[in-house]
Amino acid sequence: FSSIINTKIMSSGLGFRVPRLVVKRVLAKPQSEGQGAVVRRSIGRPELKSLDPFLMLDEFSVSPPAGFPDHPHRGFETVTYVLQGGITHEDFAGHKGTIHAGEVQWMTAGRGIIHSEMPAGKGTNTGLQLWINLSSNHKMIEPRYQDLRKADIPKAEEGGVQVKVIAGEAMGIHSPVYTKTPAMYLDFTLKPNAEYHQRIPDSSWTAFVYVIEGRGAFGSPDSPPAEAHHILVLGPGEGLSAWNRSETQQLRFILVAGQPLNEPVVQHGPFVMNTQVEIDRAFQDYYGRRNGFEMAK
Repeated sequence: FSSIINTKIMSSGLGFRVPRLVVKRVLAKPQSEGQGAVVRRSIGRPELKSLDPFLMLDEFSVSPPAGFPDHPHRGFETVTYVLQGGITHEDFAGHKGTIHAGEVQWMTAGRGIIHSEMPAGKGTNTGLQLWINLSSNHKMIEPRYQDLRKADIPKAEEGGVQVKVIAGEAMGIHSPVYTKTPAMYLDFTLKPNAEYHQRIPDSSWTAFVYVIEGRGAFGSPDSPPAEAHHILVLGPGEGLSAWNRSETQQLRFILVAGQPLNEPVVQHGPFVMNTQVEIDRAFQDYYGRRNGFEMAK
């Protein structure tokens, strides 16, 4: 059986022999978050507390007046990808802007950010937010932003498959995003009866799929189909294979992978450090308005 899979994958021309199989699947269930918002949390649920270097993945849905008012972060990055509507971001340093459907904000919180994330318009605003941990030597760096407008996100299409390259590389195109923690973030849409085989940079990288729309088989052709709102954790290997068996419906999913940090993780809400002492210090800095939180008021 494995030789059949390998032959099929090699025929794609991407050159990997060891496919990554699905080792765990979790349904993201709705829960309340922020102020009146609803999220479907996958990474960060009791069934999947963390996935080094990934700390949390939420599929959010928010309509005015609900949202995510002022809140702090320290020690990691947030990647916000809007699927519908728009989200307006504002922080305590005077940075402000709106990202709309198909756009991304890659924020490195570093030593400290206090910001709000609120719906930009009427109706329902949806998207994905991923938290990526930072290594101990990057946790206290200065905050920075990388905003990707639609025109900034490279796209390619072949054989009924479209990919948007938010981070990393696919179909020979590269994203301009610089990731402190080495990572890839790809948004795939497969037309009916399409398949694709995507290489992942390193076999040691942690990788997962999150299904946005439709249903598909991942890892092997006969794997049980996964539907929207499911996260699929991938085992070791060189790449991911995906099949859309539907005759009528497209399949859309993100493929995310990153280099594990292999460091202790101590988290208390919006602060993620390596030790409890560092967490205590984060709260002292936040309430004392120092060491990155001078503009907290």
